[in-house]
Amino acid sequence: MTPFVEAAHICKRFGGAIALDDVSISLRHGEIVGLVGENGAGKSTLIKVIAGIHQPDSGELRLDGQACAIPDVPSAWRRGIVLVHQELSVADNLTVVESMFLGREVRNRAGWIDRGKQRGLCAPILSRLGVPFAPETPMASLSIGQRQLVEIARALLLESRLIILDEPTSSLTPTDAERLFTVLRQLRERGTSILYVSHRLPEIEALCDRVVGLRDGRNSGELVPPDISADQMIRLMVGRDLERPAVHDAPASGEVLLRATALRLRTGDPGGMDFEVRAGEVVGVGGLMGSGRTRLANTLFGLQRPAGGTLTICGSSGPSKSPRAAVRRGVALVPEDRKTQGLILDDTIQSNCDLPVLPMVSKLAWPDRTRLRELAARAMSILGIKAPSARTMVSALSGGNQQKVAIGKWMGTQPRLLILDEPTRGVDVGAKSEIYRQIRQLADQGMAVVMVSSDTPELLSIPDRVLVMHQGRLAGELPRARMDEASFLRLATGGAL
Repeated sequence: MTPFVEAAHICKRFGGAIALDDVSISLRHGEIVGLVGENGAGKSTLIKVIAGIHQPDSGELRLDGQACAIPDVPSAWRRGIVLVHQELSVADNLTVVESMFLGREVRNRAGWIDRGKQRGLCAPILSRLGVPFAPETPMASLSIGQRQLVEIARALLLESRLIILDEPTSSLTPTDAERLFTVLRQLRERGTSILYVSHRLPEIEALCDRVVGLRDGRNSGELVPPDISADQMIRLMVGRDLERPAVHDAPASGEVLLRATALRLRTGDPGGMDFEVRAGEVVGVGGLMGSGRTRLANTLFGLQRPAGGTLTICGSSGPSKSPRAAVRRGVALVPEDRKTQGLILDDTIQSNCDLPVLPMVSKLAWPDRTRLRELAARAMSILGIKAPSARTMVSALSGGNQQKVAIGKWMGTQPRLLILDEPTRGVDVGAKSEIYRQIRQLADQGMAVVMVSSDTPELLSIPDRVLVMHQGRLAGELPRARMDEASFLRLATGGAL
């Protein structure tokens, strides 16, 4: 059968760097193909070539067996090819329906935007995805996960022949992800081709008909059932097996660095939360979208005020009045969205590492440049940040190394309580393994780590115990001996063990 889309012998350079070296991939009608590889393997470049964002230096694209140039994104749209980016491109000042039709508005005979027709086209798609918001909802009011669903809904609007999904579930709850998978399987039955790019290997194993691997800008192999497994995909990606760090069998006995008593995050939350975190342990925080995970992290860091209850943080009573006050107490927060909240992309590793420590290494408003360089070098060493030097722009780094910078920049403050919100979002399996190992090392050195995550396998394998939230309250705690997906979902949906 002639493939619907075929990228044949694609080569692409950026300056002296080779991004793609003789890479080929094909998709048949009604087929879901997984694309796996570490950050920097060439996945993003390849899908951008297919979607018309980049032009290949050599090789060709074929549609239904015919050579075809795709010079830009509108040309790709006209051919039925849509890319849903990992980095969200929604506009906060628009509503959901306006964002979905941005750049391809429906107009009436007079040339005016036909808002009623747009709403009529938008509503059934949102219904299929089972989202809890209406077409008129402002984008600014949506969570990152909900914005991800809007991006996916935009692709469904076009009735595309090929949908390219780049990390589509990175911010979705398991329930939302399953709903998306149902829609993708329905599209496959209708003949739509889907190229699925993800670091979440169990999703690819459950969803994809074939898997293509990339490593260092080249094809590294292809898998078909029954050979599609996490272990086989990891070998395609990194050429070796990966080990996860050991977790503590015995409960941590270190100093209590965080204690919450009857803590309420919002007025009207049912009941209060009681929990504590000790030095030397990693405590996970999980729950469905809207459960209050990120609000809890922000409250602990002084970005939001609690509605009630008491907090004791690093020996000081009361909530932190501001992030600056939290840092002085010994608290650090790596936020959920590293690119808009955690990093300055258009600046260097050095400058990003300088920001939290400037008040600590300055005298009479003059920073100690030597000390700043030492702290940045130490952060790069501790976290294993791969870059030519601390003067490297953060935007030039892979997603995994960017995340390491977001964590490493806090090392100079010598935090006692480290809060990580989605620490491995959009990060490949190799970088994930390194970050997990480094989290465990920080805990072993006496730091208390709070790890907020929507990745259920991650929550159930890395922390020493997991706090499960439901609708703004603590639904329960899972110790190491009881960590399993059924127990987690039972608590996350409001049930009891």
